[in-house]
Order: sequence, then C-alpha cells, then structure tokens
Amino acid sequence: MAEAGAAREVEVVRVTAENWRTYRDVRLAALIDSPRAFWTTYAEAAGRTDEEWQRFPGQVLAWLALDGDRPAGTVGLWHADDQPAEEVHLIGMWVPTDSRGTGVAERLVQVALTQARADGRRRVLLDVADEQVRAVAFYERLGFRPTGGTGVMPWDETVTERELALELTGP
Repeated sequence: MAEAGAAREVEVVRVTAENWRTYRDVRLAALIDSPRAFWTTYAEAAGRTDEEWQRFPGQVLAWLALDGDRPAGTVGLWHADDQPAEEVHLIGMWVPTDSRGTGVAERLVQVALTQARADGRRRVLLDVADEQVRAVAFYERLGFRPTGGTGVMPWDETVTERELALELTGP
C-alpha cells in the first residue's frame, strides 16, 4: 500500500463498451463504501440490467484509475440538457480507502478537467455532501469554490450538500 500523501502511478482509462463491467463493479463498490456520497443508491444501481450498464459510456464521459489490473477509482463528466453549453458537472468521484491520500483522486479530477477544457467548457460544477468533510477540503484545494447553491440527496433529505464550481482558464 502506498504511503499517505505519496503519489501513486496509475493508468487512467475511459469507460467504454469494452470495460463497462469493471466500471459497474467499481461503481457498486463505491456505493457500498460511501453510500451517503452519491445520488444513486446501491439497490438502484445493483438492479440495473447489463444492457443499462452497457449504455452508460454513451451517456456520460467516465474514467477508471487502474493500479496494475486493480481498479483504484473513478470519475465522470455529465452535461445536463438544461445546463449552459460552457458548463459540465463532475460526477461519480470515488477512490477506495487504500487509494485515498495517494494522488489517485487528483489524477482522476485532472483528467476530467483536461477533457472539460478540450470540450470547450469554461466551468465545472459538482455537488458534495456537507458531511464529506475530506472531499470538500480536497475539492477546495483544487480550486473549487462554493456557489451558494445547496440541496439534499433525493433518497434522504437529511443528507445536505453544497454546490462547488471551478472556473477553467487556459490549457
């Protein structure tokens, strides 16, 4: 296991029709590990058919971090139909406990931000549960700032969240 704070060399790959099963398994692991961090519940995700999982790469840009052949995290970008063209949402960010503090999360976010810039996005938004103190600090360290927007998880109104945004400039 990597020492906390040490950068871990991982390969970051796009989720595609070829690796959807790996993504599915990582997503389900994320929902078990951090159930109060996501808008989807484990039960909802576990109930999806293979066909639904296979369609996912065409609906969302997502990436997997791989430490050798072991998945070490995931992140995605999603553009809502009613969202301005210059904005995109960072979604589904998760790394397993043994990858936290190793640089994997930052590597995943940087890959997503690079793609957002390449796609002409000027602003990246995300929602993070207030109780996810470490995640809030991580995003703020990367330059995300509160927008003042707040909300609650659709499946549990006791889980409050805040919206953060990062203004993209330069390459």
